[in-house]
Amino acid sequence: MKRIPLAREGWPFVAVPAALAAGLFVSRRRRLALPFAAATLASLGFFRDPERRVPVMAGAVLSPADGRVTGVVDDVDEWVGPAVRVSIFLSPLDVHVNRSPIAGRVVDRVSTPGRFVPAFEPDAGVVNERCTLHLEGDRARITVIQIAGVLARRIVCRVGRGDKLEAGERFGMIKFGSRTDCVMPRETDVRVRVGDRVRGGETVVGVLP
Repeated sequence: MKRIPLAREGWPFVAVPAALAAGLFVSRRRRLALPFAAATLASLGFFRDPERRVPVMAGAVLSPADGRVTGVVDDVDEWVGPAVRVSIFLSPLDVHVNRSPIAGRVVDRVSTPGRFVPAFEPDAGVVNERCTLHLEGDRARITVIQIAGVLARRIVCRVGRGDKLEAGERFGMIKFGSRTDCVMPRETDVRVRVGDRVRGGETVVGVLP
């Protein structure tokens, strides 16, 4: 059976307005049905979840999200140590599903309450609501951070401590856009720069030594 390319969290947002639109069309109240039909189409776009071709490359760290790179900065992470942080801004038009950058085990998952400042602001990663995953791979430790924004106030993380992920495997999403950060060891060969467009599970953002 072929998989419908829609994140499971999106079905209520699609099914409810679609049913209302269909009912109104059947009852010939087509003008009233139009806003619900539009909401259905918008939700199909927001929650689309296309398949991706995960590259086979030794030491590759994959982008955890679709979007635009807004920051590549040195950092010090409690799990990774001396690190480089790649920040990816997801607009409402981007795919919102998050994918694991490496194959590894989820050592910890930490949810942190916070504010909802615009996700492209530099300090959004430390003041906004966020969910942090610490991953242990064969070659390195990686931290992935899902960060809420102004519109995106619902972070979905489907995995927890002890779960194992394959590189490029879906692990959650941030509804209606925001930001996802990938924190890698400082010695990683970073393959992206600010302004680049990336695709979750496909774009190689770094190569581990």
